[in-house]
Amino acid sequence: MAIKLFDNKGTRLDQQKFTWRDLVQKPISKLDDDAFTRVRVILMNGIEQQANRFQHLCSQMNGELRKPLAQVRRVEHHQQTMINWLLSGDHSPIETTIGYEQVAIEVTAAIAQQEPDEYLAQVYRFGLLEDFDHMYRYSALLDRVEGKDANNILQSYTDIIPGRPTIVEHRHPLDDLRDHYDRKTAEPISKMNALTIMSGEYQTRDYYMTIGPTFADPVARLLYAEIASIEEQHVTQYGSIIDPDETMLEKWLLYEANEAYNYYSCMEAETNARIKAIWERFLDYELGHLNLVMELFKKHEKRDPAEILPERLPDPIPYESQREFVRETLREEVDLSAAGTAFVDKSEETDATRDYRAHINSEGSPSEAVAENYLWHPGTELSRKAADKAA
Repeated sequence: MAIKLFDNKGTRLDQQKFTWRDLVQKPISKLDDDAFTRVRVILMNGIEQQANRFQHLCSQMNGELRKPLAQVRRVEHHQQTMINWLLSGDHSPIETTIGYEQVAIEVTAAIAQQEPDEYLAQVYRFGLLEDFDHMYRYSALLDRVEGKDANNILQSYTDIIPGRPTIVEHRHPLDDLRDHYDRKTAEPISKMNALTIMSGEYQTRDYYMTIGPTFADPVARLLYAEIASIEEQHVTQYGSIIDPDETMLEKWLLYEANEAYNYYSCMEAETNARIKAIWERFLDYELGHLNLVMELFKKHEKRDPAEILPERLPDPIPYESQREFVRETLREEVDLSAAGTAFVDKSEETDATRDYRAHINSEGSPSEAVAENYLWHPGTELSRKAADKAA
């Protein structure tokens, strides 16, 4: 089903209403729902969170837009609430973390393959291998702290093996900046891909910064501190590929189009009929937001939104296991690093990055400590001990 952006008016803003019972619905099942339903829930929470953050910043810098921003932002906040509250309370913080990393791996891998700009695709593959390693480290932590198998959450869609080792991912800030796309020539899908991945990584950073201090286990506290730092690097990387010369209204148009695109992708892939109805509802809401911003764009910039937006939403993001692509990328690019905005072999790293990494790891590496002697096998440590005794 192709969505024509200029023909679909969506739900009018004054009809987008919620009650508390409406906002807080029955959560998904941790084990019975497909893992990609959780992936979609987590991603869309991040998409809405970033939309809200952008609209607040835009409001602080643009008095003319404050009223429409406030109206749209309230709805975006309630959309995020409904989505975030779909996560069930029986997810432990580490299990939710495993879910976050599965989002980073599977969604980034899917987008890397559909990205038409090869440089941007390389940016996504580069970050993908780092999140892939984070999955492995957190799986070791889940086994250590809770005695659980991360594959109960992943449902065999995503491998649990090392990626680019977290210990070597630490780089000088100037080596995490990337060349940005050109707003005048880049394909709309490239602009939306950048917003999708940045939004997902931003919420991951915020989540780790929030829950990291809540652990009593010292290795857990250290590991969340270390990986939160890498997530900050990733937000820097993905944020820097966005053209800074886009106007605020241009950016707002792209945010609303990207939200519609992501809800459309979720709707097309969803297997839980109740959750699919939420994606359909919010797709209509976002089309309503988009049409409002189109009118603002015409009024304030005297420009045609067709300069910025595609006529139709692109093909939906495929929500399926990207195992083979990830394995191929791991084989070919695990030894890549960055020097300035260029990707280079690790032997060509800058002295600034080497000095930064040496200092931050000088008192030990949490990611190495948590995975020492860890090798994922089906089942938990207790089940493996029982199997060893039986043998």
